[in-house]
Amino acid sequence: LSQRLKDEGNKHFQAGETDEAIDCYSKAIKVCKDKKVLAVIHRNRSACYLKKENYVNAASDASKAIDVDAADIKALYRRCQALEKLGKLDMAFKDVQRCATLEPKNKTFLETLRRLGAEIQSKVSLKSTFSTDSRVQNMFDILLDEEMEKDKREKAANNLIVLSREDAGAERIFQNNGVPLLVNMIETGKPEMILAAVRTLSGMCTGHKARAMAIVHMVGVDKMCSIMAVDNEEIALATCNFFQCVNDSLTGGDAREYGKEEALVLGETESSSLATILLSLLEMVASKKVSGHGRDQALNLLTKNVPRRHKNENNTRALFTIDHGLKKILKVCGQISELPDQLPMTENTQLIASMCLNKLYDDLKCDPERNNFRDICDDYLHHLTIHAINTISGLLQGPFDVGNALVGRQGIMEMMVALCGSEREVDQMVAVEALIHASSKMSRASFIITNGVSLLKDIYKKTKNERIKIRSLVGLCKLGSAGGDDYSLRQFAEGSTEKLAKQCRKWLCNPQIDTKTRKWAIEGLAYLTNDADVKDDFVEDEPALKAMFELAKSKDKTILYSVACTLINCANCYDKKEILPELIQLAKFSKQHVPEQHPKDKKDFIEKRVKRLLKAGVTSALAVMVKADNAILTDQTKEMLARVFLALSEDPRDRGIIVAQGGGKALIPLALEGTDLGKVKASHALAKIAAISNPEIAFPGERVYEVVRPLVSLLHTDRDGLQNFEALKGLTNLAGYSEKLRVKIVKEKALPEIENHMFEENDQIRQAATECMCNLVTCKQVQERYMEDGNDKLKLLVLLSGEDDDNLQIAAAGALAMITASQKKLCTKLTCTTQWLEIMQRLCLHTNPKIQHRGLVIVYNMLNSEDSELAKKLIESELLEILSVIGKAEDNPKRQEPIDAARTCLVKALELGLIKPFTSPS
Repeated sequence: LSQRLKDEGNKHFQAGETDEAIDCYSKAIKVCKDKKVLAVIHRNRSACYLKKENYVNAASDASKAIDVDAADIKALYRRCQALEKLGKLDMAFKDVQRCATLEPKNKTFLETLRRLGAEIQSKVSLKSTFSTDSRVQNMFDILLDEEMEKDKREKAANNLIVLSREDAGAERIFQNNGVPLLVNMIETGKPEMILAAVRTLSGMCTGHKARAMAIVHMVGVDKMCSIMAVDNEEIALATCNFFQCVNDSLTGGDAREYGKEEALVLGETESSSLATILLSLLEMVASKKVSGHGRDQALNLLTKNVPRRHKNENNTRALFTIDHGLKKILKVCGQISELPDQLPMTENTQLIASMCLNKLYDDLKCDPERNNFRDICDDYLHHLTIHAINTISGLLQGPFDVGNALVGRQGIMEMMVALCGSEREVDQMVAVEALIHASSKMSRASFIITNGVSLLKDIYKKTKNERIKIRSLVGLCKLGSAGGDDYSLRQFAEGSTEKLAKQCRKWLCNPQIDTKTRKWAIEGLAYLTNDADVKDDFVEDEPALKAMFELAKSKDKTILYSVACTLINCANCYDKKEILPELIQLAKFSKQHVPEQHPKDKKDFIEKRVKRLLKAGVTSALAVMVKADNAILTDQTKEMLARVFLALSEDPRDRGIIVAQGGGKALIPLALEGTDLGKVKASHALAKIAAISNPEIAFPGERVYEVVRPLVSLLHTDRDGLQNFEALKGLTNLAGYSEKLRVKIVKEKALPEIENHMFEENDQIRQAATECMCNLVTCKQVQERYMEDGNDKLKLLVLLSGEDDDNLQIAAAGALAMITASQKKLCTKLTCTTQWLEIMQRLCLHTNPKIQHRGLVIVYNMLNSEDSELAKKLIESELLEILSVIGKAEDNPKRQEPIDAARTCLVKALELGLIKPFTSPS
């Protein structure tokens, strides 16, 4: 009956009698029992409802047909047509996408797919345009309404900044007259409005060349510079970031993928804008209208963006800067804040200028370029004035070779000596500082020892000005430590350096002396702590240590290097060459100088000093120092801080204190940036902490994922055994923490390195690598590596399980137990070695319950593997007897896990029909 009614319905439909067709199909549906036929009737009625424009019923009937056959292409397309008419474009698109997959060459499906895709895109775009446009206008209305409540304006400012960081939001702000409105906000002169506007502009420029170019032209480079020139540290920093975003977008420095907008900007225009910005920044460097904070940021931008990123690039930017701005930077170095009519500066400005000079000089490729640099400096210092001497101090702190060459020029040293004898205190101060910086090399120091020590002593004794007294003392400290830590090369009489250090500590602890002057006391200690007696006295003086750490946390970051040097000396964490006793005897015989170690530089004294530093709060000071600006926190300083951290984390008992004071977080940037050696030292310290700390506490939040790469870098074969071992320990701890961390370790390509270390001859490294693998085998990607054909990875685990070392067996058998539980196919692959059965038996008979338990779990996994031949082979071997003995044993809390595992194996064998239950005779 249902078939007859269906056929009647088809005839009515073909004749265009839609209502009659619907009536026949509806009757057929009521009596039809066959699901497949019922689906066809629903599909046909759906076509009728489409003709009648009853799209809800059409979609409903098509769905009923699809429920029976998901690949019913007619029903899918009819539902797509109905859903499109109902405005449900997303759902319609999915249906036609399925149709096109089933029939890829059907032009109707492909055209519908393209049309729906375009409609969805335009609707989404229109929706976001309208919503974003109104949001943008609303934010500007609130921000520019002076009567609006402060909270609402702050919220609008934050929303605008967040919106600008999304590409669609940034484009809407730009299209809605946003840039002129942002300039209006800057014109109000209110710091919070300027900050919001500048940060929004930064977001809009990020990753979009064309928009960045347009914004630079609309705002104007001069306007950008005038904003950065204001005496407000936060605004200067935000504008510096704005400049950086512009630079990165125009040069591709942000490493983003650009869309079609890239083609809109010509290279010539782009270069012209960058040159304009560079010239404007150089003008800022020596302008009196620029604040100290603005000058710092202008110098920071030059330091970061002028030198080449890669050595194979050309260095035209550096050459251009030297020709147009070197004298301006030298002018900053020569400023003396105590004299009238000087450029506004912060505590850090002159050191940042020295670092900038150093970067420029390092970027030069050949001798003619370096000679040109020296000639410009020489020409600038033609007139020997107090400013010239201060400029030399700046060069000696930057490109030392240039400064050193200039000190040797005729008249310079005489000028320094003359200034030392001047009655004007500022002259004495500048001359003493220059002498201090000039004596950095042993050859120069020996010249000054013979000529300048008596001069410095006279100044020290005669002057009543504490600032000059400290500086002359530092000069004496530096000259007194010219022999380094060589006990036999002490420059002054026994006890003299201790007296100098005592005076330095006294000044350091005096809060009435200004920070800039107390800084020099640390500078003195940086030299004097080469002497082990001075180190020991200093670490015993807790108030002096705490005073140094407080200064290290202050805004004056010029102190960082001196603090780092002092800590390096106190913890003895510099590299010392091992000298063979035979060579010492040979040197003595030939009357050559042999360096001598101070008795207080032996291991037990060093350990005591490290404990003292930790007690005084060195870690929190280091954590603050690491956050300093890169222009001052040079790669060399980072390396020194990494060395200190490594020395502090030597004793496992101290690592908790380091973590508690933020040391774990502070080490991450040191391990990722800096010199190669510095990164290795920081990574090693991270490994020590990661090995025994709870990762959640040591590296909170997302930071824990940043720890993986430094640890993996220590696994390379060119690292020493201790670094390999501790990195493996750290990774083992991280791998046991979460699946996300295991995936991260795999992504960082650690697996081949870990596997290599599993072959190591060194027992400890081999064990650590196996333990690490044990924690990683629950990760799917690791299991897939073991599943691959043609490798011996599983064979190695089996063989390691048969070793005599308990800890190694625990790790290897644990890995086998977990991986065979997850991947049943591996149970068969486990038999790849001839000794597998013997090893399994030895594991199951082991006296250590942990090893025995792991062996029995592997046996259970093999019984449960669906490989009947393997299960049969196990039960036919001596393993059945072993399982029976263990399973029949009385319950014992110390060995309960293996007993229960053995019983589970016997139950499984029983289920498989490999053994029969024991029954007593009737």
